[in-house]
Amino acid sequence: MTSSLEPAVTTAPFAGLDWLEHPVFALDAQDSIVFANPAVEQMLEVSNRHLIGRPLAHFFGEGVNALLQAARQTRRQQTACREYDMHLMLLHAGREVHLNMQTIPLDDRLRAQADVLLELTPIDPQWRAAQEEQMARQQDANREQMRNLAHEIKNPLGGIRGAAQLLEHELADPALQEYTQVIRAEADRLQGLLDRLLTPNPKPQLVVLNIHEVLERVRQLVSAETQRRVTFHCDYDASLPDIHGDRGQLIQVVLNIVKNAVQALGGAGDVTFRTRIARQVTLHRKRYPLAIQISIIDNGPGIPESLQPHVFYPLVTGRAEGTGLGLSLAQSIVHQHGGTLDFTSRPGHTEFTMLLPLGNNC
Repeated sequence: MTSSLEPAVTTAPFAGLDWLEHPVFALDAQDSIVFANPAVEQMLEVSNRHLIGRPLAHFFGEGVNALLQAARQTRRQQTACREYDMHLMLLHAGREVHLNMQTIPLDDRLRAQADVLLELTPIDPQWRAAQEEQMARQQDANREQMRNLAHEIKNPLGGIRGAAQLLEHELADPALQEYTQVIRAEADRLQGLLDRLLTPNPKPQLVVLNIHEVLERVRQLVSAETQRRVTFHCDYDASLPDIHGDRGQLIQVVLNIVKNAVQALGGAGDVTFRTRIARQVTLHRKRYPLAIQISIIDNGPGIPESLQPHVFYPLVTGRAEGTGLGLSLAQSIVHQHGGTLDFTSRPGHTEFTMLLPLGNNC
C-alpha cells in the first residue's frame, strides 16, 4: 500500500503528469514502467519505488494482454490506440477495475527513456448504470412512438394501394400502368416495414448453448455470402461456460451487427470476434458475479459522429437502402436476455460489445 510519507520518485520529463487524476504510465520498448504518476500508486496499491523498472505485466492479471497489444500497435503505427469498457485484474490489490484505456506515442525527444504513454480512465459503476437505464427508457419511448406512427400510416397506405390498383384497371396504355405498379410495389414495401415495427419481439426460447457456436454460425453465413472477401479473426476464450439463450435470436443479433460491418467495409475487410469473461458486472441495476463479453470489431470507416447518439433508434440508418431496424432489433433482443449492447467507433475501428449474464436471467 502506498504511504503518504513515501517520497515520490519522478522522472523529470513526465513531472507534469503527476497532477492528473487518472493513472498514467510511461513505458519503454520492453513494456517496462519508466514513469508512473501518483494515481497509479493509489490504484495498484504499490509504491513508486517498486513500480519503476518493472514490467507492466507484473502488476496486472487478466486483461493485461490488451494493454500490451495496444502499446505494441502504437509503437508500430505511431498513432494513438483506444480500448473501451475493459476489465483489469490488479494483482497486488487483489481486485478488478472497470476502465477505458488509451496509448499515445511519445516524440523523439523522450524516446530514449520511453516510447509509449498509457492512460487508464476508471468507469464509475453508478454512472454506467444510470446510462443503461436512460438508454432503456429512451428505447421504450422510441418503440412506442414508432408503433403509434405505424398505426397512423397503415390505413391511408392501404387506401393508396387500393386506389392505384383500381386506377390500373382503368388505364388502357400499358406504359401508364407501369406507374401504378410502382405505387403498388412501394406501398407493399412500406407495409412490410410497418408490419415489422408493429410485431413484438417473441419471448426468448432459452436453451443451453455455447456462444462460440453462435459466432461460428454467423461467420460461416457471411463468409459464404461475401465469397470470403471478408476476413474473420476469432479471438475466443475457450474456457467460457455455456449460457442460457435463444440460439436463433442471438444469431440474428450477431448477424445484424456483422452485416452492417460488411456494408461499411464495402464487402471486403477484416472482422474480429473476441470473447472474454467479465466479473462483477452490473446489468440493468442487477449485479452479476460473471458475464460473457462478446466484441465484434471491424476496420471500416467508422460510424459518422452525427449518427452515433441515435444508432440504436428504429429507422435510423446511414445507408439509402437501409431500414434502420437491424441494430434496434439487436439491442431489444439483448435486453430481453438480460444483457447490454453498446459500441465505440472511430475511423478504422468500430466495436460492438455485448454483455450477457451467465445463467437463466431473462
